[in-house]
Amino acid sequence: MQNSPVIENDALNEIVEDAVTGSDKTDAFDGIVGESTKMQDIFRLVERVADSDSTILINGETGTGKGLIAQAIHRQSYRRGQPFVSINCGAIPENLLESELFGHIKGSFTGATANKVGKFEAANGGTIFLDEIGDMSQDLQVKILKVLEERCFEPVGGCKTVKVDVRIVAATHRDLEEEVQKGNFREDLFYRLYVIPIKLPALRERRSDIPHFVAHFMDRLNSTKNTSVDSISEEALDVMIQHSWPGNVRELANLMERIVVIKGQGEIEIDDLPLKMRNDAPKNSILSPEITGDGLCLTTAVSEFEKRLIYQSLEKTKWVKNRAAKLLHVKRTTLVEKIKRYDLQKCA
Repeated sequence: MQNSPVIENDALNEIVEDAVTGSDKTDAFDGIVGESTKMQDIFRLVERVADSDSTILINGETGTGKGLIAQAIHRQSYRRGQPFVSINCGAIPENLLESELFGHIKGSFTGATANKVGKFEAANGGTIFLDEIGDMSQDLQVKILKVLEERCFEPVGGCKTVKVDVRIVAATHRDLEEEVQKGNFREDLFYRLYVIPIKLPALRERRSDIPHFVAHFMDRLNSTKNTSVDSISEEALDVMIQHSWPGNVRELANLMERIVVIKGQGEIEIDDLPLKMRNDAPKNSILSPEITGDGLCLTTAVSEFEKRLIYQSLEKTKWVKNRAAKLLHVKRTTLVEKIKRYDLQKCA
């Protein structure tokens, strides 16, 4: 495994290798970046519920990694050796989605030139991931409800019932409770799906993870694009941390690919960022978390800010603890205790 790139930013927390799930995570979370408190809570929840076989509903904005969490649930469960089958219910035309889900019999409709096995049957014994289930028509919602209740279905044009043993994980970017109130989503199906809900935070709600994402994407892109971009300036990283990221992790991944490919080598500077991102960044502001509709844990926010300042003092003093303690006007023993509490480590 390659070492993660050095990120030259005094305000950085430690960067974990290869996206970095942390040394205490299993391979189930491989490829998921999440050092923030919110993501650590989600990892612990996944570990608790993965083997339960209960239906799980993942909710989050587009680009937050709902599919990665669904895969982590499967890899953590006893079904890990069986198929994981994913289907995006919002990307397939309604007249074809039923056939994709349940299969069809030869001659059942124009173009059905052979029998076809559907996603549910292909996932037998394993997990089926129904992404963007909130976009599904009500007619199909009825059939999904039947599978949840009876674990069986009939292929399109067929009369023989097919029994399956599958774990269902669904995801949506929509507020399904609101969709139920509007009459767009069946209430009975909602409660069947809403057994174990997992809410994924937007990237702007987990800004402390952005440096880890940047390190991960630089490392991965350097190995696949034959580039050698090995660092990012403090100013550039601060602008990225302050950006609102409406497209979430997907937007960040695409931006990093653009920058790394064009840059080719060296350090990412603030001028390498899009002009709009630079212009929208607050000037001379101290990074602070945003209070979202779900509220904010003050204790966690204060801890994250303290952690950031401690790391900044250590970087400025080349990790000489006596000097770092003087910068922060605290005793050396107090600083050492906090370094251990936050598990701060020097970047490679």
